[in-house]
Amino acid sequence: MSRTEDGGPEPERGRVRAKDVGPRSSGRPRPDQPLRARWDPTDDSGRPRVDRDAQPEYKKQSALGRFVSTYGWRAYAIPVLSILTIALIVVTVRDGRTDALEPAAAASPDSAARNTDISKETRPIGAPTGDIQAAALPAGTLPQGGPFTERARKTFRVLRGGGPPVGTGGQVYTYTVEVENGLNPQDYGGDPTFAKMVDTTLANPRSWIGDGRVSFRRVDRGEPDLRVTLTSTGTTRELCGYQIRLETSCYYPPQARVTLNEARWVRGALSYQGDDVAYRQYLVNHEVGHGIGYESHEACREDGALAPIMMQQSFGVANSEIMALDPQMKANRAFVCRPNPWPFPTR
Repeated sequence: MSRTEDGGPEPERGRVRAKDVGPRSSGRPRPDQPLRARWDPTDDSGRPRVDRDAQPEYKKQSALGRFVSTYGWRAYAIPVLSILTIALIVVTVRDGRTDALEPAAAASPDSAARNTDISKETRPIGAPTGDIQAAALPAGTLPQGGPFTERARKTFRVLRGGGPPVGTGGQVYTYTVEVENGLNPQDYGGDPTFAKMVDTTLANPRSWIGDGRVSFRRVDRGEPDLRVTLTSTGTTRELCGYQIRLETSCYYPPQARVTLNEARWVRGALSYQGDDVAYRQYLVNHEVGHGIGYESHEACREDGALAPIMMQQSFGVANSEIMALDPQMKANRAFVCRPNPWPFPTR
């Protein structure tokens, strides 16, 4: 055993002497000792407790105070967010009512202008008749986009499918969905997609069934009242006319053919700003509108309102744009409407 300088024995390494942890120590463990927790809640030898009830200046915390202390900044954020949410709902509902009652009211078609003998016509309905160059109608230029077929076979196939009538109107129009042979299905999305768009558009209560005058029933055999057909640009021009150098669509009464130009189906119109779904709904409704007797085009009736369905929205939604196609149209050239694909947008 080694000894210290005073001659006494040196304590063993790694062991703690009793005087280091005896009652005279401060109670604080040495750096080489683990911390110890006090487990006896009845031991009063620790820090004295404050008697809050004996202090008149102390006030117990209210329920609101405890809530704020518990949740901090979230206690203020929750009611603020609730108020903002309610305000947003009110504004949305109020704006929705305004859009439904004021601007959209001008978009409904005038039933008095309908020609119920439209099938007896021998000329194309809806195609521009003036000899106007494309440069004079920049709003009607075909947008950039996917490929389409310029010339196909000029024969058509009827797509399979049928069903019960849609709508409550007493005059039921039967229709087939057809595609010109020679079109590339990858360009327009395929036959099922095209047929579904036609069916769902005509079955929508905002479409022509909305005023309770007409109904539609799809068939795939016999002689229908309407042949809703997707055609190449070359065939479209043969049916609708060569007068205008812009891509257009029309209704051709001798064949009861609602002629939808594939170029427009694929690329849409500048006035719809890339919303191809809405434009396709417009294209179906507009040309079917010609097929059920709405042969005349309309102008924007109210500045800032939804465009009438029979307005030539493929060439623009401003009266100054479409009046270049029809100088005889009586309208305010300063009016500009908003794109609208539906005959009855508030139904």
